[in-house]
Amino acid sequence: MTERWSEAAALVAAAVGDRAETWDRTGRIPLETLRELGTKGVLCAQIPQEYGGLGLSSLDNGELTAATGARCSSLRSVLTSQGMAAWTILRLGSAAQRRAHLAALSSGSLAGVAFSEPEAGSDLSAMSTRISEDGTGLRVDGRKVWITVGAYADLLVVFGRFGDEAAAVLVPTDAPGVRIERVADPLGCRAAGHADVHLDGVRLPRDAVLGGAAMPLGLIATTALTYGRVSVAWGCVGILRSCLAEAARHAASRAQGGAMLASHQLVRRHLAELTVAEQAATRLCEHASRAWDARTSDLVMAAVLAKHFAATRAAEGASTAVQVLASAGSRDGHPVARAYRDAKLMELIEGSNEMSQLMLADHALAAWS
Repeated sequence: MTERWSEAAALVAAAVGDRAETWDRTGRIPLETLRELGTKGVLCAQIPQEYGGLGLSSLDNGELTAATGARCSSLRSVLTSQGMAAWTILRLGSAAQRRAHLAALSSGSLAGVAFSEPEAGSDLSAMSTRISEDGTGLRVDGRKVWITVGAYADLLVVFGRFGDEAAAVLVPTDAPGVRIERVADPLGCRAAGHADVHLDGVRLPRDAVLGGAAMPLGLIATTALTYGRVSVAWGCVGILRSCLAEAARHAASRAQGGAMLASHQLVRRHLAELTVAEQAATRLCEHASRAWDARTSDLVMAAVLAKHFAATRAAEGASTAVQVLASAGSRDGHPVARAYRDAKLMELIEGSNEMSQLMLADHALAAWS
């Protein structure tokens, strides 16, 4: 790992400390903490150095994401959202847009990515948000739901219909017509700033559209989602590592029936399964990140595979950890209790398990039939 990765991981460790439980209970990460990490480049560490970022590879950024996820999945969610926004701007934006907005995201500004709608989750073709010409500028109308970082964001990358195609448009959250409504009491990642976003006649300059033009929906969606899937997968590796550490420590220190839990064969089976899940998920994430760094043709499917496997195993692994710790891990706020709730959301975001299975099945038919 690079020196910059080590420094970023140390910044995360210092920022989280023993505060993850408090953040989870209150549903808030202090804004000053997020801005401080943002100014140091931690929240979107793959931004190239020419734009003020750390310029980490996907592999190094993945390990940073896992280290963050092991400590606090809410903060990891912020990294994922900020990174998705930055990558979308880097990939689709003009030179001027990249210079302006990537520098801001590396200097403490916070961003969310607005895909989901009340009637359009995984089926992005059902989006009803409209971006339309309005004189010399643009008008945006629609509603987005469950937008990570929405409650903290200064800027939203909003996806919507633009004529016969689609576009990603940069919407400042303080623009007239933007209303942010925090999601109350989410199941998991409680402090990630989930919010519903109402866009009512929001007027923007013409250059707010990334790339200055409409694009195929598949292109703009895949651009952001592939980054998000790789990031979520690495975050799930962090959840598995946290659960494995908590379960192993408890089994090695708790006696039951006159013997340490770690000596019971069924408990040892749980630890073995957690180890296999963590190792296998790590290898799939490494493969996806290497595909990203090398820009190989199998990147999109490698990201889907890593995300699907890691999320599924994280949910199973968190359940296993709760089983091993029993009442000790059943208190709200305990690391494995948080993991149990957080991991379930990972099976839903950036493409549900079912959508991932459909994509993997299509790939199998194309490659092997």
